[in-house]
Amino acid sequence: MIDKKVKIAWFGRHFGEEPPLVGSREQGAGGIFFAGCNLRCVFCQNYQISQQSIGRYYSISELADIMLNLEAEGAVNIDLVTPTIWAEPLIAAIPLARRQGLKIPIVWNSNAYETVDLIHRLKGLVNIFLPDFKYSDDRLAYKYSQIKNYSLTAAYAIAAMLENVGHPRFDLSGLMTSGLVVRHMVLPGALENSFGVLDLIAQIDPHIFVSLMAQYYPLHHAFSYPELNRRLTPKEFDTVQNYQLQIGLENGWYQELTSAKLLIPDFTQSQPFG
Repeated sequence: MIDKKVKIAWFGRHFGEEPPLVGSREQGAGGIFFAGCNLRCVFCQNYQISQQSIGRYYSISELADIMLNLEAEGAVNIDLVTPTIWAEPLIAAIPLARRQGLKIPIVWNSNAYETVDLIHRLKGLVNIFLPDFKYSDDRLAYKYSQIKNYSLTAAYAIAAMLENVGHPRFDLSGLMTSGLVVRHMVLPGALENSFGVLDLIAQIDPHIFVSLMAQYYPLHHAFSYPELNRRLTPKEFDTVQNYQLQIGLENGWYQELTSAKLLIPDFTQSQPFG
């Protein structure tokens, strides 16, 4: 039955995550990119899989085998990308993989539009939460992603994630073994939205690690929105960076603006990351 399976677009080692999540060039994150998404972002860089649903179905046992094979290939974690709509089979697959010997951390790489109940159910299964906190402005959330009540839903979910796993912990080689990192991608012309996201993060806990992303690139339907049909400027990103520091969010990482084009995958290729 379909509800006993997951639809996966691609899996393999990749190097597009934060440094403590990828390790060396011989390691990498063990990415499993799922098809489908509970958001409909007009600017989605992974629209081929999130909205065009490229991929094929795998059973729970096959998913567990994929995790084990990625570990055997040298991956430093299992990076579950857009996993939310597949939560039920994942809740079954992770313990199965653990029973079969999986040792590396599980990363829940999501858009933060999730219920607190789901986050509580993931306790003990997920080691690292990597949510992308997209919006503080719910008008933009509805306009660009067709969802309601995003900001508080995401804030409550992230607070529950922090309660589950705490702040990041690292091994002696600098790899992240557990904890929460909150991402935020700055949108062009929407600096107040970014300020609001950072304010909400600081209200949850000012020690949260923040990964501020500059990788926005106009793709998918972004050309239909004049304000989104351009790249982010250095001044815009610097302004958000400075605001982050002003409000006391000092832990985390920043992306380079040059990463915008480099990180765009093509899931019609066998190796989507080039």
